[in-house]
Amino acid sequence: MDNMSYRMLPNIPSIFIFILSLICMFSLYPSIAFDPKISLPRSDSSEEPGLHSSGVSAVANNTHLQTYIVHVKLPYDKPNSLPFQELESLYYSFLPLTIPYSQRQTRMVHCYRYVITGFAARLSPEEVKSMSKKDGVLSATPEKFLSLQTTHSPTFMGFQQNTGLWRDANYGRGMIIGVLDTGVTPNHPSFSGVGVPTPPTRWTGRCDLPSTACNNKLIGARTTFAGDTPADTNGHGTHVASIAAGNLVSGANVFAQAIGTASGIAPLAHLAIYKVCQQTATGATCPENAMLAGIDLAIGDGVDVLSISVVFDPNPFYSDAIAVAAFAAIQRGIFVSCAIGNRGPQGASMSNQAPWLLSVGASSINRNIRATAMLGNGVQINGESLLQYNNFPPTLLPLIYLGGITGVQEAAWCYRQWFTNINVRGMVVLCDDGGTIGLVEKGQNVRDAGGFAMILVNQQIKGDTIPAEAAHVLPATHVGYRDGTTIKTYISSTPSPQAAILFRGTVYGVNSAPEVASFSSRGPNTISPGILKPDIIGPGTNILAAWPFSIDGTTTRATFNILSGTSMACPHLSGTAALLKTLHPSWSPAAIKSAMMTTASLLNANGIPITDQNKQEANWFDLGAGHVIPSSANNPGLVYDIQPDDYIPYLCGLGYTNQQVSIILHRTVSCSSAIPEAQLNYPTFSITLPSGSQTYTRTVTNVGDASSTYNVIVNLPSSVSAVVTPSRLDFTRVNQQLTYGVTFTRLTSTGPALVRGYLTWTSSRYVVRSQISVTLT
Repeated sequence: MDNMSYRMLPNIPSIFIFILSLICMFSLYPSIAFDPKISLPRSDSSEEPGLHSSGVSAVANNTHLQTYIVHVKLPYDKPNSLPFQELESLYYSFLPLTIPYSQRQTRMVHCYRYVITGFAARLSPEEVKSMSKKDGVLSATPEKFLSLQTTHSPTFMGFQQNTGLWRDANYGRGMIIGVLDTGVTPNHPSFSGVGVPTPPTRWTGRCDLPSTACNNKLIGARTTFAGDTPADTNGHGTHVASIAAGNLVSGANVFAQAIGTASGIAPLAHLAIYKVCQQTATGATCPENAMLAGIDLAIGDGVDVLSISVVFDPNPFYSDAIAVAAFAAIQRGIFVSCAIGNRGPQGASMSNQAPWLLSVGASSINRNIRATAMLGNGVQINGESLLQYNNFPPTLLPLIYLGGITGVQEAAWCYRQWFTNINVRGMVVLCDDGGTIGLVEKGQNVRDAGGFAMILVNQQIKGDTIPAEAAHVLPATHVGYRDGTTIKTYISSTPSPQAAILFRGTVYGVNSAPEVASFSSRGPNTISPGILKPDIIGPGTNILAAWPFSIDGTTTRATFNILSGTSMACPHLSGTAALLKTLHPSWSPAAIKSAMMTTASLLNANGIPITDQNKQEANWFDLGAGHVIPSSANNPGLVYDIQPDDYIPYLCGLGYTNQQVSIILHRTVSCSSAIPEAQLNYPTFSITLPSGSQTYTRTVTNVGDASSTYNVIVNLPSSVSAVVTPSRLDFTRVNQQLTYGVTFTRLTSTGPALVRGYLTWTSSRYVVRSQISVTLT
């Protein structure tokens, strides 16, 4: 960018660096220079950079110790170029002298090489206070904990064997996708090496599983926890890894439903697994220090794509572990795809908001595992149920709703105690989703009380997003909120309501798909409102993928499960990025991201705008640029590229200090200039317009036909105008860059506070669309 300027440390002759390092060792690090009793503990020479032998599970005797993420400044412009033992020794020098020698190695949790200049250590608040007085300590903050958030979805995305993008990209052959999650299930057929080539020579990682579990598909498996293995005891990591790059497995199914050939999006790509979440008695826990260590290992191992289906609460980018570590990755050309979380449909609920991340929301697919509620008045209402009771007779039975009889919410939720004085024997019981009991437990309560079947009704907030993964203990169907209201109206309209459940199996061709899932977190971007988020949506509802163990009693190793979440959407985009990177190895992560976003679809299978869980037209904070269309992303015509250094004036424009920007950039940076955040060369526009006019520029790179002409079309409500200059772009060669400006002007003082539209460059062959969001204040 023309107005970008910044200062870095100049190149210094090596002899001067050597002298300077000696001076620094004696002036900055007195624990090295002046205490003859201290010799720094070192990890075993066979140990890999980034993973200290004590691991996250190291616990000192002092119960008040806590793991801190410590950012430091070293007297080197590129500290990760140092031999790792030297870097590790420098990190140890920051530990307070009050820590006994015998505890120093167990206190150091991780020493990082790539993701941050710093380390994770178990410290007391007093020790942190003492350490923070040392020269070179930038910050020390308690670590945060992150949370975890397919036979048909590849077909739904347009993939077909031996044709199209799969054929052109050779199914992702040669790409390495790093998955950071709960580990992997070795020897699952989704991770078979059959047909997968040997890893590329740039791969330097390892597989810490039995040799029989490692192959050309599963080339890497590491854990960031001491005394643990990369094996998955939760299931989440196995599921998402197989979505990204699982091999083809015929006959995949769950309870004989969704039968087909399971496949990852990049089925011939390699997988490198990094266990950063560990199963505990209360569920999976994902410490911040482990996430940093996992990304650190992945960068050093040589992955091409990182897939992260883990989130924590939004923080400024300099204190966001994923944002900081991912910046180190994109500096090395690694694409990073992240889930945005499952806190929808509340607004401003998303995580992973940094502009260098692909922030992925979740949509439905056009497959149902259908169970239909037939009412006594002849109305049929389609719902879903994974477990199909095919021998259940389609006979009308008495239908009862405890919530309607008692007027008590707990009765509507089918709590056990409310069946004591109400006879439901031989009936179909209507239960509302909600309360503190799960869906299966509701059915168990109905069954124990003598009920024959159950109709589950979604909470209002969930609308028509129906999870099909519950294996109900009795014949059941789960319907959307609006349909549940229809059933309740019917019950109250007749003294003898009746219903039956018809099990119809797996149904394809649901034309309302894709819909934005209710659980998918929403924008706007709370950390940087000038960057429109989320970026894109992909399949994330009722996705079939690999699972560590059988949920239906089968004895085959080909065990699968159906799950929903943005966790499932993220690896769909990770696999897509691997395919695009195969075909376009020179494209930057930002260019690949741009290609996906500007070619995404805003229409469902019926050809009408994509809707949300309530069948209302989705807005940009729901779906971002739209639903991914991989084949279109392969040939986008134009891309909006961003190089790592282009983020410097953007970060300075956020008001971050030199120190905070340096933490993100992993080197010393001085903010000598700044730009408004909406000026970043992003594929979308997010503008705050109090009054008057604002002008922003964008630069597009021609990756389509060498000789091509594009004309602009702007669609915005009448309250805002957008004038584009020039309105025509003429390209004469591939990779040529042209810049245009957009002047936004507020035309009225009344009307909606938020307006949306889009700007589209069209040629005879390409359509390149950018979403526009304007907040009128």
